[in-house]
Amino acid sequence: MVTVLMPVYNCELYIKDAVDSILNQTFSDFELLIIDDASTDETVSIIKGYSDSRIQLIVKSMNSGYTNSLNYGIKIAKGKYIARMDGDDISMPERFAKQIDFLESNLDVILCGTWFQLISSGKVIQLPTNHELIKLRLLRGNCIAHPSVMIRKEALDEFTFPYDETREPAEDYDLWVRLAIKGKLHNLQEVLLEYRTHSNQVSHKRSAKQRHNDLLIKLELFNLLDFELLTDERSVFEKMLNYGQGIVFSDIKVYQRMQSKLLVSNIKSIFEPKGFKEEILYLDKFIVKRCFLDKKDFYPITFWQYLQVKNDLSYKLNFTDQLKLLIKSVLFFKVK
Repeated sequence: MVTVLMPVYNCELYIKDAVDSILNQTFSDFELLIIDDASTDETVSIIKGYSDSRIQLIVKSMNSGYTNSLNYGIKIAKGKYIARMDGDDISMPERFAKQIDFLESNLDVILCGTWFQLISSGKVIQLPTNHELIKLRLLRGNCIAHPSVMIRKEALDEFTFPYDETREPAEDYDLWVRLAIKGKLHNLQEVLLEYRTHSNQVSHKRSAKQRHNDLLIKLELFNLLDFELLTDERSVFEKMLNYGQGIVFSDIKVYQRMQSKLLVSNIKSIFEPKGFKEEILYLDKFIVKRCFLDKKDFYPITFWQYLQVKNDLSYKLNFTDQLKLLIKSVLFFKVK
């Protein structure tokens, strides 16, 4: 029924907990396909120590990358569903049973993720649940936990290469956006994965590349809409999708023009209309954050500029932050 796809590389510290969490699932009709990307530590030795016939270990002779392992695994997978898992996370015992039950009962859903808990802090990450909410939140960024998902293999087989190597390390976000056009996505409102964060993760080592690819993916999603931007509007639009990085006060008039075009761009209701409007107005938060809060130098004109645009923005400073901005501006405050 399920192929558990687990690409690994130098996971000796965590691999046993990850594998045990899969072998201890209450649902047992699966193959655990582990693809090692030429690890240089004891990862392979630890895996070979298991005698469970469900484990299928493939050891690459050369390191060819995470995305390569994922695409190869999907190609040779035997399961009706692909359950993703990483070598440093832990799946809850009933994860597969609950995801299969949901997918078998909701044939229009092609991907089912879950909420997850950070191992380091115990913090629970709650993600948008139904398809319309997920589509809207994808406009902001990734809102599906990659190692938590179970996907219908037939949906992945429609792509020559489901994961796009050029989108690493945001290859999962890119795939969710493409799948969202083909069928419904869903996150179960339950913590079924414990997620580990550490400095050796690809997302930590290649954060700049991830931010760049996030921006490109967001632009592709917005391209589904009906709008055209002038050159200066496009420039500001890209700054906003990059969480307001590089925005300056002189951009605000251009931004307001750009925002007006976006607000009427969803004419075909590709996104739920009310939620789409809220997402577009949410961009105002980055204007306020970059122009009036995250500054290094404050001057009296800073507060005056905020008053000029305050009534035109949907996101406004609360009383305390407005008072702080006033005091910093009057005192010519500089961040050391």
